[in-house]
Amino acid sequence: MREVDLVIKQRLDSGVPLVGQVSRYIISAGGKRLRPALLLLMSGALGFKGPAQYSLATVVEFIHTATLLHDDVVDESSLRRGNATANVTFGNPASVLVGDFLYSRAFQMMVDVGSMRIMSVLSEATNVISEGEVLQLMNMHNAELDEEGYLQVIRSKTAKLFEASARVGAILADASPEIEAACAHYGQALGTAFQVIDDVLDYTGDAAVMGKNLGDDLREGKATLPLIAAMQRGSAQQRELVKVAIENGDVTAIEAVVEIVRATGALDVARKAASDEAARAIAAAGLLPDGPHKTCLIQLAAQLLDRQS
Repeated sequence: MREVDLVIKQRLDSGVPLVGQVSRYIISAGGKRLRPALLLLMSGALGFKGPAQYSLATVVEFIHTATLLHDDVVDESSLRRGNATANVTFGNPASVLVGDFLYSRAFQMMVDVGSMRIMSVLSEATNVISEGEVLQLMNMHNAELDEEGYLQVIRSKTAKLFEASARVGAILADASPEIEAACAHYGQALGTAFQVIDDVLDYTGDAAVMGKNLGDDLREGKATLPLIAAMQRGSAQQRELVKVAIENGDVTAIEAVVEIVRATGALDVARKAASDEAARAIAAAGLLPDGPHKTCLIQLAAQLLDRQS
């Protein structure tokens, strides 16, 4: 990851000062670097060594960062990782345009690696992520969204880049089609579990630990799994309260909504869904060669359910 950080710093250089300023602001704010780490772990588990893994790990981090810049503008977010978002600090136009720069720089770096197969995987992933963003936008304030629709959104918007990162690690190592598919399945399951737990934390987490405002999902009118499960399991009165809160983005109702989410057992439903996805990831990792990378990948999926931020 130190090598990846060096590549990130080198490739953020631009002749336009504001580009580098905004890019460094959001990337230096922290973050888990899960997607690049996943690519490195997969390629390492399969025995690949070479500078291409650091370049491609940087590519997936740039793609992810670009989506964050655009997300925060669309969602009108004010806090990320405990800091003011880039759109609050630099304005919406700068955030959108620097997000575009990061996308284009990522594609420049893909070309440098010289693998049409990898370019195909990452360009398809970027397209699916964009579709997921639009799908989520279409479902804002939609209290009728069901679990299947919710999963479609998060598997496109979040899990797809996890899946692509893991698959690229396998492609670098020239893995068999069976192993490549297992890596992709691991990434998709891990990314899905990650997002479900993230949605749980919006109703149970500590704002200071998470680095974002609690209740943001409700304010944005997102019908996440805790709310969907609460409406399925609650009384008619409870369903109506949650439904109205989603449709109006009513954060003044957050305390009542949290109480309903907890009282109906909706958090347990969501955690069980995340646990099932983590188990799916662990099963897929079982096909990898034994070693420290495989052990780390299994531990990562197992410990994901305990995350607090």
